[in-house]
Amino acid sequence: MTEQMGIESYLEQGGVLTSPANVPARYRGELMKIMASFVDSELAGSAGFADTINTAPGIKERIAAARITLEKADHAERVLKVMSEFGVDERRYANHHPWADRLPRDAAVSEARRAGDLRLPVFHFPFAGWTDAVAMNVVMGEAVGVQLGELARISYAPLADVFRAIAPREGRHALLGFEGLTKIAATEEGRAAAKQSIAYWRPRVAESFGHAKPERFAMLKRLGLRHESGEALAARWNAQLDARLASLKLN
Repeated sequence: MTEQMGIESYLEQGGVLTSPANVPARYRGELMKIMASFVDSELAGSAGFADTINTAPGIKERIAAARITLEKADHAERVLKVMSEFGVDERRYANHHPWADRLPRDAAVSEARRAGDLRLPVFHFPFAGWTDAVAMNVVMGEAVGVQLGELARISYAPLADVFRAIAPREGRHALLGFEGLTKIAATEEGRAAAKQSIAYWRPRVAESFGHAKPERFAMLKRLGLRHESGEALAARWNAQLDARLASLKLN
């Protein structure tokens, strides 16, 4: 007990951990949830974008969709390697769920939270064509940038290193989405379709920031697993997304 209290005090003062050997039980449980949510989301995201490759309107767009598909799977593998140091079977984990499964498009977000894995709710919903996939990538891409900024500060150093390495490539995914959306928004018809898709995806992406109770957030902050509240991160995401959309007259 004394040793665990000592570690938690160390973490609260900004300390970092570097090995599963010195991780307290509660810290381990919360860390595994964070990693599982990220891995499940990346695997589900990769599976979803794989289905869009052949619907892309041109070669450049197909390459973009294929790159996102590949790199999201790679990001999942990188975090899975960290999880494996805690005893997780990488191969079994990666294949334990049908990642391409989706709920009906009009399903409630509450159904996504009961669907059997830890992917973020947005990854339980299907695309409705190329424009819809691009719009989701833009809305979610801005959220991922904000969330990775938070995750890169996590107190488990090997995982923070992975998130810092992943962040530039996820930023590139968001940029590819914005380039695609710029083309779509160049016509009145495309702009109308994009607005409709953005209105669909925005509240679902908003759920990615969670609804943690103050006492739970305080506990995670003491452990160095969180630094900013979901509300603060969501506010930053909304501001950045509004600026992006305004530049294309899509607000």
